[in-house]
Amino acid sequence: MRFEARVEITHLPGILDPQGATIERALPALGYDNVSDVRVGKSIRLVLDADDEAAARDQVEEMCRRLLANPVIEAYEIALSELSAP
Repeated sequence: MRFEARVEITHLPGILDPQGATIERALPALGYDNVSDVRVGKSIRLVLDADDEAAARDQVEEMCRRLLANPVIEAYEIALSELSAP
């Protein structure tokens, strides 16, 4: 079976987000005075083959722990969807 995994990685609460802060400070100069709490993260999309959804989720979880996310400062959420056969 083929699955598409979408991994959203964000900073943990309390971790500084200098990129988000820079964007938040710049938006009013562009006329967007109604924006606050800007946070910048990463979005990773990948396709993998696995026996079932549980195996796919386990593999993506391991990828996140080992490479994709820094557990000291980042949290992640995984969304899986099964792809139809070509």
